Formats: sequence, structure tokens, C-alpha cells
Amino acid sequence: MAPPILSLALPSETGRVLSIQSHTVQGYVGNKSAVFPLQLLGYDVDPINSVQFSNHTGYPTFKGQVLNGQQLCDLIEGLEANDLLYYTHLLTGYIGSVSFLSTVLEVVNKLRSVNPKLIYVCDPVMGDEGKLYVPPELVSVYREKVVPVASMLTPNQFEAEQLTGFRIESEKDGRKACNILHAAGPSKVVITSISIDGNLLLIGSHQKEKGQLPEQFKIKIPKIPAYFTGTGDLMTALLLGWSNKYPDNLGKAAELAVSSLQALLQRTLKDYKEAGHDPKSSSLEIRLIQSQDDIRNPEVNFKAERYD
Repeated sequence: MAPPILSLALPSETGRVLSIQSHTVQGYVGNKSAVFPLQLLGYDVDPINSVQFSNHTGYPTFKGQVLNGQQLCDLIEGLEANDLLYYTHLLTGYIGSVSFLSTVLEVVNKLRSVNPKLIYVCDPVMGDEGKLYVPPELVSVYREKVVPVASMLTPNQFEAEQLTGFRIESEKDGRKACNILHAAGPSKVVITSISIDGNLLLIGSHQKEKGQLPEQFKIKIPKIPAYFTGTGDLMTALLLGWSNKYPDNLGKAAELAVSSLQALLQRTLKDYKEAGHDPKSSSLEIRLIQSQDDIRNPEVNFKAERYD
């Protein structure tokens, strides 16, 4: 008699997450940026690495392997054959090809056939600051097929514009983009960064019942004059982690997530300066391990302001 799978037999109170993202041997992006924080918040996390690279692609060179759709299918079939496909959450980040994204959609269906209440948290990573860094044909797959099956979406401003076909030039536009996305599928939308008149905001929106007006809020975020890698992946993981603990209070979840992330960024800046490096001169690797207390027990220094 095989022993029980304890993460199924005695599940954590928080949940069991399947995270399909990139992996780097060195540094913190993709799964390396998302798995550890979720584990700190009490989740069992099973990572599938969509790529395995030596380091992130911002370095002068990188080496490694890319998982294709068939290889993803093989992993899912292996889990299914052993009755291991029960998950409370699916988390996806950067996906580089239409074929892999199509397979992810099959995975969503399969996971929901096992657990109809599966929460799918999708970071639709497509680009930033007006530039796409995925093939253009991915945008329509996200818009037409992924958004309708997602429970929570965490786009940045550019990605929200791509998904809605709508320019975001004001807070009102940001809120309208959230409403368009709610109508297409997800009950929770967090536009993680919107730049308006030189200020940086997060805008969150939770539509508790279809057809109802959503509860919407903003959090003002300080602009840091540096570029960090892995922050979007971390932010989405933190939003998953905290929104599951506060399912009816997305504003509180976002306060906790933003407060953790900002504390980590300040530590990262301080450490680079201490090492004698100019933070403005290159992209910075985040100090994830050194910031674990800020992830587990963040001091809430950033407050959500409700829109009426």
C-alpha cells in the first residue's frame, strides 16, 4: 500500500498551487521569484519550469532549454496517472509561444475537471512601456481564450491596453479597463502599475457577483530610479497568496503585497549601493531570501484608497 500524499490527504489551510513559469539557475525571476514567497505564506507549490536558463536574458549571454507543449503535456499526464492533479490554484507568468499557451489552456480545463473551484491567477506577460516582448499573435490568444478562463489577472498598464484595445491615460481609464476585463471573465483584476502625470499607481478591482458594480481602489506607489528583474512575478505570487487569505478584501491583499515588494526593493537598492554599484546602471537582481520577514509579516506602509 503506497503511503498517502500528505499535501492531498492533509492539505495546508492555504492551498496547493501549480506554478507554470520560467526558471533560472542563478537569480530570481519566474518560478524562482514566485515559489519561495508562496511557500513562506504557507502554500504547497509545485513548479513546472517553462524554460530552464542559466540566468535571465538581461545578461550578455544565457544558455538553457525551453519546454515545449508536448513536454508540458507529458508532465501533466504523469501527475494525472498517479491522481496528483488536485490543485486549488494555477499560476502562470511569461509564456513565449502560442503552442505552449494553448497547452496551458488545456491544463486549465483538466485541473478544473478535477477541482471545479480552481482559482487561475494569470499574469499576462506580453510587454511593457509600449513594447511587446512576445510574438504579436499571443495577444489575441490571451484576449480571446485566456482572459475568459482566468479568475484573477495582473497586467501592467501596457498589457491591460493590449487586452482591452483601450488606451489608459487617466485613473478613470484604468478603472474602465478593469470593467472591460471583468465583463470578459475574471472577477479580480489588478493593474499592477499605471503611470499617470508622472505618478505611479496600482489599480485593483473586485467584481463579487457578475453584473454587479466592482469594488475598486488605488494604491500610490513610489517611483524608484532603478530597474529590477522578477518583480512582476513576485507581485503576482504575493497577490495570489494574500488574496486567498482575504478573499473578500482585495484592497487589503494588495496593501500587503505592495508593502512586501517595496520593502524588498528598498533592501535591494541599499545592498547594491553598499556593494559600490550604481543602481541606475543595470538591471538589479532582487534580494528575495534576505527579505523573507517582509514577505511573511509585512509592515503595511501603503494603503488602498477606495473609489466611490
